[in-house]
Amino acid sequence: MLELKHIKKYYTVGDNVTKALDDVSVAFRKQEFVAILGPSGSGKTTMLNVLGGLDQYDSGDLVINGKSTKGFKAADWDAYRNNSIGFIFQSYNLISHLSIIDNVEMGMTLSGVPAGEKSKRAKDALVRVGLGPHMNKKINQLSGGQMQRVAIARAIANDPEILLADEPTGALDTVTSNEIMQLIQDLSKERLVIMVTHNPELAHQYADRTIEFSDGQILEDSKPYTDEVSSNDFKLKHTKMRFWTALKLSFNNIRTKKGRTFLTMFASSIGIIGIAIVLALSSGFQIQIDKTQRETLSQFPISISRTGTDQTAAQSSQQSDKVSKSDKITAKTSAAEKAQHTNKITQDYVNYLDKIDSSLTKNISKTYATGLNLIREVNGTYKPIQFSSASGNGMDSSAMLAASGIGGSVYPIDRNGNQTFLKTNYKLLSGAYPNSATDIVLIVNRDNTVNINALKNLGFKVKEGQKYDYNKLLGTTIKVVANNDYYQSLPTGNFVPNTDYTKMANASDTKTLKITGILRVKSKNSDGLLSSGIAYSDQLTKLVVDQNEKSDIVSAQKKSDTNVLTSQTVNAATKSTLISYLGGSSIPSNIQIYPTNFKDKDKILTYLDKYNKGKTKANKIVYTDLAGNVSSLTGGLMDAITYVLIAFAGISLVTSMIMIAIITYTSVLERTKEIGVLKALGARKRDITRVFDAETTILGVGSGVLGILIAWLLTFPINAILKSMTDLSNVAQLNPTHALILIIVSTVLTVLGGHIPARMAAKKDAAIALRSE
Repeated sequence: MLELKHIKKYYTVGDNVTKALDDVSVAFRKQEFVAILGPSGSGKTTMLNVLGGLDQYDSGDLVINGKSTKGFKAADWDAYRNNSIGFIFQSYNLISHLSIIDNVEMGMTLSGVPAGEKSKRAKDALVRVGLGPHMNKKINQLSGGQMQRVAIARAIANDPEILLADEPTGALDTVTSNEIMQLIQDLSKERLVIMVTHNPELAHQYADRTIEFSDGQILEDSKPYTDEVSSNDFKLKHTKMRFWTALKLSFNNIRTKKGRTFLTMFASSIGIIGIAIVLALSSGFQIQIDKTQRETLSQFPISISRTGTDQTAAQSSQQSDKVSKSDKITAKTSAAEKAQHTNKITQDYVNYLDKIDSSLTKNISKTYATGLNLIREVNGTYKPIQFSSASGNGMDSSAMLAASGIGGSVYPIDRNGNQTFLKTNYKLLSGAYPNSATDIVLIVNRDNTVNINALKNLGFKVKEGQKYDYNKLLGTTIKVVANNDYYQSLPTGNFVPNTDYTKMANASDTKTLKITGILRVKSKNSDGLLSSGIAYSDQLTKLVVDQNEKSDIVSAQKKSDTNVLTSQTVNAATKSTLISYLGGSSIPSNIQIYPTNFKDKDKILTYLDKYNKGKTKANKIVYTDLAGNVSSLTGGLMDAITYVLIAFAGISLVTSMIMIAIITYTSVLERTKEIGVLKALGARKRDITRVFDAETTILGVGSGVLGILIAWLLTFPINAILKSMTDLSNVAQLNPTHALILIIVSTVLTVLGGHIPARMAAKKDAAIALRSE
């Protein structure tokens, strides 16, 4: 069944050529016990290795059941060793970090034998070699003879057709040697056994056939086999080691070196610890920033005015940092002027804004550029409040009343007609929240101070620092007079204010504004929304516009190219401003959109941007998103800091990767004999690679988990320190997603770092690996 035909195997070292096998031809029977005798260096072990596929011949042919092996690839030789060969070595070559059962099962594991059958066959093999009572011991608890019996059990467990024994009794005493030889002789009754030995007495006593070997040639064969082998029914079943098996092998090896393994994982985890802490702090600070933004910036509206700033144009027009060497100056429009954009707000655009999803914003404030004809009663006599046009923005005291020093602000009524804005952001100190457009409120600062001019224009004689009871301020009234009652026409066609203020106050169209409540901001998050002084709803200016839009003075101004108050000639822009001031324009001069929350703001911006798609630059409507600008700045700074810190921490990851490569290479050197054993059992190159990749996978996962665990534990003292220094709680927060990603990164980098040494291990020569110590 097994035949060598003119096999040659030469070794060349420098100019010296050693003929290990020199034109060897020999055939073996399907069942016999053959002993190969010869002095050291005669080539008998090389012949055994060639028969077992551990060494490849230079020329000739090895024929198995009539099938030539000349065309065998590496995978075919691996399958041949696994399917047909069982090796028994002088030094046993057991894998010390595996149990007895696992050692015996290894060949079957590579063959893909099911777990149940594999366990049964392994136990049966151990019982057969006389180790039934000892099969649960560890390898280091066995004697030499017992270890050789384990090796024999491993060799026969997969039921090979051929047993190859290399000096199986060389390390045993006489009694044990005879026991082992008797066992091998019994096994030869079922299969072909080829044994290399220095001991002629044992060979002649137990073997059926002896072959004398010297200088790479056969000198004598006691029972040559000359029949022609004609069958060609030899079939190979290729081996395949599962990754789980590789993991188990590597885990058991790592477990025997707990101290070194822990130090390796700890050293490898330093980079992960650094990055994890950076991400925890970054994530925590970002959460704090986001919380502040949600609580504070979400209150700030998106502002749309008749004159806005195009941020894109502003950024593209930034002044160059380059210092000119020219002796001439260049005329150039400033960046601010280039960025200035006139919004053509139309009724269609106003209608478009009214269609914003009500879940995204409850409050849309529309302020009109109309002047208010205000009079007040002081000591029983009505007097005018000098007031000029201004458009409120609901944030910085530039509402209509602000120009007169009253310090007014405009607040929105929500889209359902409720006082959501005031009730959410301002605490009622006295009185009641407004119920109608003519109800106004007095806004006081956190320390209960108020703009002194606001009190003066309400008719109070007030000194700096003077205190007032709430009840004295509540109920104070101001009259808003309609244009037709406030202005009288002259024969020239011009208009001038009337002087009978009492008549104005009693006119049917005159509205009475009344302070119904005194309010104070609820929290720091609402600071700056409304300024100290009088605050009124956007419905008031709409009411005034509706009342004055068709008044005599407005109609006259629309027809005239001169200012109907001063007779001065005006251009189109100034005329439009005058008409708006007199209450003749129903288009808002300023629109404030208050998002429901900070997250919804982005959806509103998307809706606003949708309007501008396909429009020319002149017809686009630009908006001011103060909250977004602040958020972008803080987010960008946080990202930049995070990236820089991660880059520094990443250096240690590269160092870890190099260290893993060194450690894996060291492991390869330490486990060279194990590599040889695995190859002798039929493991492929990729299986050997997989074993060491599995080891680095375990180290990578272990170092990643250890790094994350240490980083998580470090967040507690870090948070305690930050709490004492900044009064911020729970800043360092390790995101579970970040933790998982870092473990994966650690694993991938570790496997990459160890893969080259793993490939080196796979390329090791099996015969040389088995001879290593």
